[in-house]
Amino acid sequence: MKAIILAGGAGSRLWPLSREEYPKQLLKLNEDNSLLQNTFLRLRKLVEPENIVAVTNVKHFSDVKMQLNTKDKNVKVLAEPMGRNTAPAIACAVEYFSQLDNEDDIVLIVPSDSLIKNTKDFCETVKKAEKLAQNDYIVTFGVKPSFPETGYGYVKTAEALEVGFKVDSFVEKPNRETAENYIKQGNYYWNGGMFMAKISTLKNEFQRYAQGICVCLKDLKFDKDSTQIKYSVYEQMPNISIDYAIMEKSQKIALVELLSDWDDLGSWQAIYKEQDKDENNNVISGNVITNNVKNSLIFSQKELVAVSDLENVIVVETEDAILACDINKTQNVKVLYERLKQSGSETVHMHKTVFRPWGYYTCQNAGEGYLTKVICVLPKQKLSIQSHNHRSEHWVVLEGTATIILEDKEITCKPGDSIDIPVKAKHSLQNHTDLNLKIIEVQKGDYIGEDDIIRYNDIYGRV
Repeated sequence: MKAIILAGGAGSRLWPLSREEYPKQLLKLNEDNSLLQNTFLRLRKLVEPENIVAVTNVKHFSDVKMQLNTKDKNVKVLAEPMGRNTAPAIACAVEYFSQLDNEDDIVLIVPSDSLIKNTKDFCETVKKAEKLAQNDYIVTFGVKPSFPETGYGYVKTAEALEVGFKVDSFVEKPNRETAENYIKQGNYYWNGGMFMAKISTLKNEFQRYAQGICVCLKDLKFDKDSTQIKYSVYEQMPNISIDYAIMEKSQKIALVELLSDWDDLGSWQAIYKEQDKDENNNVISGNVITNNVKNSLIFSQKELVAVSDLENVIVVETEDAILACDINKTQNVKVLYERLKQSGSETVHMHKTVFRPWGYYTCQNAGEGYLTKVICVLPKQKLSIQSHNHRSEHWVVLEGTATIILEDKEITCKPGDSIDIPVKAKHSLQNHTDLNLKIIEVQKGDYIGEDDIIRYNDIYGRV
């Protein structure tokens, strides 16, 4: 069996904790592992690591690769040069397997942000679905609705098969009255966004219903070392989901009910439901004080959050944004996110403090062509040997001792020392001591972005 992890989403409904540059699948939401890492560990019980491919946007490539490499270095990551929704991402990963392996192999396709705790029953469901996939069905995994959710798509089933059901239709997110009617009818399931089929079946259905994608696939050539999907090919593909492209049109769709628990953690209400509650049915995290607050989630990343005499609310504080909303209307956070995006707000893109395997950095100030950061490198850690095509950097050591690699030279800097890193110069910041190293970094250039990094060597496997 092969597996594809779709790891390119933005997680806009979990703003301000989830950002474009560090979306929800990379977050550790009160867990030891991120949602992405838990997805891999769950698949690992069914699929060998070398047969797992994660597809993500190029701006998330390094983080996705780093997180998966901490679990197994054999996992493959393919980088989309731009967002094109799930159908092109799946088609490219299927084409990757097709060019390197047997087209009769079965592939399991899963999102990277599902919460599934009952791994045993999940694996049993997959093994049941395998029978249908062998018979040329595309199998979707349906979740039996437990309440009239309006934030999920639904799947309507038809006649029963030996295992599962034939699918009658895929249904868009309904209003509450319609969702209640679906539950009463009993033959509707939540669409969990997970699919399984033979590689050959998927290729045939793409050929039949998504010619705009298939025409482009002819120009893609993969080998076992491929990491990038060709830009000139991908930009020609339509921006379309797998549901619209294939699932709503194909006559070969079957559904197997997911035996395990499932949640997509796509909203703050979903996060609230999954967390342990206190005596007032609240979920409290961080620097928070409350008085007469009930049935609420209050989250503080840094500043004190004081809440009094409220019920059924979500309050989330991060370093640069605060969200407050009705706990029963958290789907509307996406509306706020889109407005912020249209206004050009930096709060949709990245956090002020960004954690990396070597430590963290905090953005202090930014403007046209410049950005300042405070960088903290933990003891015995080091940044990759890298260069930038569009910016120079100026470093000032605040505390600790910095070992700096600049081209072929090794330079030691103490507090108060400074150094210039020219555009395109190979460099690395390293901390060989037992104490934290902190520096101020001033970036200057015609483009200031985290994707302007060319890595040559990296102990965290992000090359």
